[in-house]
Amino acid sequence: MTPRPRIVLSSDHAAIELRRTIAAHVEAAGWEVIDIGPTTPESTHYPIHGRAAAERVASGDARLGIVLCGTGQGIMMAANKVAGIRCGVCSDTFSARMIRQHNDANMLSLGARVIGEGLALDIVNAFLGAEFEGGRHALRAGMIETGEA
Repeated sequence: MTPRPRIVLSSDHAAIELRRTIAAHVEAAGWEVIDIGPTTPESTHYPIHGRAAAERVASGDARLGIVLCGTGQGIMMAANKVAGIRCGVCSDTFSARMIRQHNDANMLSLGARVIGEGLALDIVNAFLGAEFEGGRHALRAGMIETGEA
C-alpha cells in the first residue's frame, strides 16, 4: 500500500474554523493531515504558525502546507522566510493552479476574512490538483530559490 502524502496545516486565531474544515476536506481526499493548531481562539501570532508549518515542509516531514490568517498575507510572508519555501496567497482557483504549475509552490496561504468556505475548498482543490510543469518554469523557480531574482 502506498503511504498517503502528508500535508501540514496551521493558522492564527482568525482562521481556526476554516482550517479545521480544510483539514477534514483534505483528509477525505486522501492526504494525511498534520494540523499543528492553534486549537483555542485566544489571540496568537501568525508569524509563529507560518514558520512552524513552513519548517515541516522544508524538512520533508510534509510534502505541502496550507496556512491561514485573516488576510493570508502575513502568515505567507512568515512562511516564505524559511529556506526552500515558496508560498503564495490565493483568493482564486486560477492563481492556486498557477503557483503550483509555474512557481513550484509548496505552500498555499488563504485569508479567512477574505474568502468563504466554498471558495476556499475550491482553491485548495486547484492547488492540490496541480503539479509543477518544469521546463522553462524550472529556471525561474530556481532563480527564486537562489535569490537571483
